[in-house]
Amino acid sequence: MENSNESRMTALEESVGAAIRELRLKEGLTIAEVSELAGISRGMLSKIETGSTMAGMDTLARIARALGVAMSVLFSKYDAETSSAQHVRKGAGMEVVRRGTKSGHTYHLLAYGQGAVKLFEPFLITMEDDSQRYPTFQHPGTEFLYMLSGCIAYRSGNQTYVLEPGDSLTFDGKVAHGPEKLLKFPIKFLSVIVYPHRAA
Repeated sequence: MENSNESRMTALEESVGAAIRELRLKEGLTIAEVSELAGISRGMLSKIETGSTMAGMDTLARIARALGVAMSVLFSKYDAETSSAQHVRKGAGMEVVRRGTKSGHTYHLLAYGQGAVKLFEPFLITMEDDSQRYPTFQHPGTEFLYMLSGCIAYRSGNQTYVLEPGDSLTFDGKVAHGPEKLLKFPIKFLSVIVYPHRAA
């Protein structure tokens, strides 16, 4: 009888294999094409897809590159089965670079590793400097802002809204938007962008 560790490894092998096969078929690629791009044999790739063997991290990285995805995507199904929650502790959000970074904005991404199709992006944005001219932004989807501290005049289209702690603002991301004037520091707000997705 398999012990719990062996069972988990088998589940992981099957999950990673299924993810690779699904991504390969989605791109309309054959085992031969992916194995050539990844530099492994067709037999090895076939065994990985069926979950009968577990590849090393280097091999998985090469397969991920061949499929044009981050390696974490190969584990996304297994992660989803073991836990559907992602806990990011205070101050532990991944700091990322966005257009506003050059203007003194700090962006902390509060959820990541969502798989092949990004559904949403939640940011904690901090502004502590009013010495720069702030850019305008345009992107697909809907954006939701929620003020945590400070005060800001925020423009969406031809309208400007003064936002204070507890205020929220929702708008179409395709409409030009961005900070108009920073009124009271320190400014912190949540920005959640929800991306449109096509039905399967």
